[in-house]
Amino acid sequence: MDRPGVGRVFRLLGPWMPRRSRWTVPAEETRGESRKETLENIREPSLSSYTGGPHFFEYLFVVSLKRTHSGDDYEPTITYQFPKRENLLRGQQEEEERLHGAIPLFCFPDGNEWAPLTDYPRETFSFVLTNVDGTRKIGYCRRLLPAGPGPRLPIVYCIISCIGCFGLFSKILDEVEKRHQISMAVIYPFMQGLRESAFPAPGKTVTLKSFIPDSGTEFISLTRPLDSRLEHVDLRSLLGCLNHEQILHIFASAVLERRIIFLAEDLSTLSQCIHAAAALLYPFSWAHTYIPVVPESLLATVCSPTPFMVGVQKRFIQEVLDSPMEEVLLVDLCEGTFLKSVGDEGDVLPPKLQNDILSSLAQGNSDLKTLEQVNEHVSGPFVQFFIRTVGHYASYLKRGPDGQGSFQERPFCKALPSKTSRRFVKKFVKTQLFSLFIQEAEKSRTSHAGYFRQKITEYEEQKKQKKPKEKTVK
Repeated sequence: MDRPGVGRVFRLLGPWMPRRSRWTVPAEETRGESRKETLENIREPSLSSYTGGPHFFEYLFVVSLKRTHSGDDYEPTITYQFPKRENLLRGQQEEEERLHGAIPLFCFPDGNEWAPLTDYPRETFSFVLTNVDGTRKIGYCRRLLPAGPGPRLPIVYCIISCIGCFGLFSKILDEVEKRHQISMAVIYPFMQGLRESAFPAPGKTVTLKSFIPDSGTEFISLTRPLDSRLEHVDLRSLLGCLNHEQILHIFASAVLERRIIFLAEDLSTLSQCIHAAAALLYPFSWAHTYIPVVPESLLATVCSPTPFMVGVQKRFIQEVLDSPMEEVLLVDLCEGTFLKSVGDEGDVLPPKLQNDILSSLAQGNSDLKTLEQVNEHVSGPFVQFFIRTVGHYASYLKRGPDGQGSFQERPFCKALPSKTSRRFVKKFVKTQLFSLFIQEAEKSRTSHAGYFRQKITEYEEQKKQKKPKEKTVK
């Protein structure tokens, strides 16, 4: 089966492309004229980028596989949506039309060659769409076989939201799935009640009242994690697939904005691991191509000369290996190995700080019980790494009378006492990761990146307490 052209696919996505890091891919002939389609990369979301409004979600779609006109294969098609199109305002209808072009592609990224099945393991995964104004929407997906006898094709429930909270939306998908087994009509009142509820503050719970035929009235509690910084990730996914040193090498590749490809067979592992890897960059945000699960028709992404972080199903491994790629880290999550690497991943970070990260990750694993504890344990050493290398940035923001900041790059780099740390930071300040962070800090008249600022203060206080002790020992 021939794949649709990459240019055609991105025309379908239309405005759901971000603002920076443009690259060009040839499009197919259009009305006899050859032209090029400009693609703007899908960027990794930081929580501050989500434009959460009063609603938990914007749309619920059900995507099913329907036979093509030729009858040879299947095409993903939206077969149900909430709210209904006739209930949308004109601007919402235009947005919904754009979503209709993108959603089926990302709900069935593995192509159109399907056959009815009697057994299929459910998968929960996600994708990210970035609008031209930089706002982002997440698609939370649950793919499974619908209820019924005999062989049948899988369907996908897809919730579109501006809010990053994967655990909470997984529970919502459980409720949608349970109601769909009874009737599509039972989904409507549940989703209407959810849409009318206010999204809870960190650590708070919202309770929904919902009626289910033959079961009566149910009360569903949806609780948001207390630490909203990591509520959009599950760092256990990386720990389950890779060892600490491999995770460190992925981090090293990411901070220098290299090309990283994750391979896994199931969609859940791909999307969880890529979100986890990007989360380790906090307080910085990945600013380049970011596709948790690359649809088959977009596999040419791996040939891009610009930085990217993408997930590809392992069934396409040969196509990936045959693609012309330069300086890429190719991570096999199924086998826990690197199939390709630059070779210097172990030398990117300052040796002492690298050893400190590994030492911290190795401590106290048996005491970790909850997801929040695991997330804090894994992310903490990487936050400390940034504190020790660039945590002094605020001291080198010189502000004018208007409050606008100007970053003093040279003295900032020279301020580090360690030669290896200076060497790393001189490279890091040239990345978009750091540039975007500093641009925001220059504009902000208040403390930038609250949690990071808090950890910097704690670190500085600890250093002050150590100095008197060191003098006493001398």
